[in-house]
Amino acid sequence: MTILKNDEEYEGIRASGRVVAGVLSLIESLVREGISTAHIDREAEVFIRDNGGEPAFKGYMGYPATVCASINEVVVHGVPSEKVVISEGDIIGIDVGVKMNGFYADAARTFAAGEISETASRLIKAAREGLEEGISKAVEGNRVSDISAAVQKEAKRSGFLEVRAFVGHGIGRNLHEPPEVPNWGVKGRGMVLKKGLVLAIEPMFNEGSREVEIMKDGWTAVTADRKLSAHFENTVIVGTGSAEVVT
Repeated sequence: MTILKNDEEYEGIRASGRVVAGVLSLIESLVREGISTAHIDREAEVFIRDNGGEPAFKGYMGYPATVCASINEVVVHGVPSEKVVISEGDIIGIDVGVKMNGFYADAARTFAAGEISETASRLIKAAREGLEEGISKAVEGNRVSDISAAVQKEAKRSGFLEVRAFVGHGIGRNLHEPPEVPNWGVKGRGMVLKKGLVLAIEPMFNEGSREVEIMKDGWTAVTADRKLSAHFENTVIVGTGSAEVVT
């Protein structure tokens, strides 16, 4: 059942969203050659706790870290490690969630480590624009699939493929709530978007095949053909004329 929020709950989600935005800004400044994903994870946790929040992912379904750190062919859920060190030319997707005063927010960005390939640059741009296009449809009276179709259209326009193994979701007092928000679909279908709905919209675009494989750790999802992947996400409040981005 879809969970609609009131004004008080909006404020709680906004507060968590500000911390998410802050930690992603910090991480952007950290991404460079020679930095381990474990270092990024530690810095993220310190920032979140210093700002009154809790890492939303740590311990969730057994996940061991504060952020998901996904380099190059890793689509999502890359587990931070001292052994995973960023190299010049890498792209790294960082997904992070915060819980504060009982409310969640969740977002992701894909960052470049130094000079990256033209393909990587185009892929990052496409995924970011796919997110923006999806958010533009998160308005009262539209349907969930209007968001999905807008994301898919941007992937196709850019010459990439949207990932279908993972989807966006509702968010609020729980990290994952109904409805699911796929990154593909035909517009005009699915539930009608209403005031009070808060969504985490998160396109993942692949350079090659949209298919993914889960590695032996049970978390890390990689592209089946080991080509690049990029991931962007924001938590948004469905609006009357436009959505409000809280992350």
